[in-house]
Amino acid sequence: MSFQPALPLTGYVGWGFLKRTMARQQTIQQATPVQQRDEAYFRTRIGKVDTAAQLVSDKRLLRIALTAFGLEGDINSKAFIQKILEGGTLKEGALANKLADKQYQKFSAAFGFGDYAVPRTKISTFPDEILTQFRARSFETAVGNQSNTYRLALNAEREIPILAARGTSESAKWFAILGNPPMREVVQTALGLPKSFATIDLDQQVSVLKTRTEAAFGEASVSQFSDPAKMEALVRRFVLRSELQAEGMGSSPAAIALQLLRR
Repeated sequence: MSFQPALPLTGYVGWGFLKRTMARQQTIQQATPVQQRDEAYFRTRIGKVDTAAQLVSDKRLLRIALTAFGLEGDINSKAFIQKILEGGTLKEGALANKLADKQYQKFSAAFGFGDYAVPRTKISTFPDEILTQFRARSFETAVGNQSNTYRLALNAEREIPILAARGTSESAKWFAILGNPPMREVVQTALGLPKSFATIDLDQQVSVLKTRTEAAFGEASVSQFSDPAKMEALVRRFVLRSELQAEGMGSSPAAIALQLLRR
């Protein structure tokens, strides 16, 4: 039987419960027979994989690898995944670099099939590197089966601070958020922007995001979210607005909380 996290509450109160109990719940999940078997299988087999073709031909290995990068939905797109892996990220025109979702770029770079004569699967620390990500993503997936809002919030807590700490320009960071569907949804929802926002010109989207972010958090930068307090405030806005959308406008607890945040 697959792991099911305990989420007895909903909305922002439920998010608080999840955060308080998460470490224990993750430990329970990692001890399940299913998780243990997957990890043992990956450790035993991945070092023997020399090519992208070998990886995609082993569905179990591929599932674990894709899940580690939040790409498990592509499990049946073997030809596409093989092309991404074989193209690498260091060559001009590599497919992984062209795709808007930069998780593909991270995925290809992590395995190194298209970039190095000897892939990174041969490195002794490689199994731990991938399985650490696999554990986190697997837990998020299990949470997402009950609440996609919480799954998106967990993903944002992990990914946005990493992006915020990069030495790239603020505009480049905003474009990275726009190119990552989970992060985009969190930021867009937190700032009260409609789904139709995604249809306008990209440069205009960045301009609007900067203006809304400065109004909400005092700065227009993505870099500010390397501050845990600012990151917590962003996630709080996202969860409350998601709750508000689910309940409808009015005098719900989420609506009242958002009104307080605006003061």
